[in-house]
Amino acid sequence: MAKLIHTMVRVRDLDASLTFYREVLDMSPAHTLDFPDFALVYLRNAESDAEIELTWNKGRQEPYTHGDGYGHVAVVVDDVTAHHAKLVRAGYQPLDVKEFKDGDTLLARFFFIQDPDGYKIEILERHGHYR
Repeated sequence: MAKLIHTMVRVRDLDASLTFYREVLDMSPAHTLDFPDFALVYLRNAESDAEIELTWNKGRQEPYTHGDGYGHVAVVVDDVTAHHAKLVRAGYQPLDVKEFKDGDTLLARFFFIQDPDGYKIEILERHGHYR
């Protein structure tokens, strides 16, 4: 059986990314590997053992391309509206909260936000399938 342990994204400004993931997703470094040319920083929080690995290639100036295959990383929170408002107050620019329904049945309440390198993150309310 396979267990998801991490997903990796490449970042240009490690400090900006660490601040973003701490403030937006309450994730902090659980493990760091620092080499002369690059560093790997594994972020997690108390909600899950799964991590986001930030790969920082030291000295890189040009933005990374995401291609046409990358979609997003998704996380859940207890109250999407409150989390959205907190991020707006902190100066972030999340997209509007939306609802996904099947007729009158709520399937999901969510919004998207982008990290400093433009990676999309979907923040869903803990509900139904999304636990």
